[in-house]
Amino acid sequence: MTSGWRVRLAPTLLALWITGAGEARAQDRPIAVEGTVGWAGFVDDATKHHAVYGAGARISLTPRISVGPEFAYMVGPDADRDVFVLGSMWIDLLAPAPGRPVAPYVVFGGGFMSHRDELGRGPHPWNHEGTFTAGGGARLRVGDRLYVGGDVRLGWELHLRAAGHVGVTWPRR
Repeated sequence: MTSGWRVRLAPTLLALWITGAGEARAQDRPIAVEGTVGWAGFVDDATKHHAVYGAGARISLTPRISVGPEFAYMVGPDADRDVFVLGSMWIDLLAPAPGRPVAPYVVFGGGFMSHRDELGRGPHPWNHEGTFTAGGGARLRVGDRLYVGGDVRLGWELHLRAAGHVGVTWPRR
């Protein structure tokens, strides 16, 4: 796999951050911290089922665009383990409005994946490679600072991921 997409992703995210940072501070855009739990199925001869545990943060750049880091730890059968470290971008499909508690979104992420499995008599060393995910979901505001949601994503190494999350927001001042 070539690293050309990684070379283009970092400057794009940086440009969005720089151009949105002043507006975000001026309009009190929130920062969110999320915890994630879900399922992932990796494509192999048969689907390899994994439990997903993760955490992340979203920093709003504009009313509808946010970026941030994500971490996911996936536990598969036997000694199969996967670690994802991503930089992600969420784009809300509807502008925020009073009285609208649901925010559907699309999400794109890119970063690195580490994988380890047991081969023969013991664990195989960790393998590392570039990765990406893309999908969509929705957040439902359940309080002034609390929301719940879920999304479905496709990613590489080829897998399908479905997860729920709980998030807490803080305004930036």
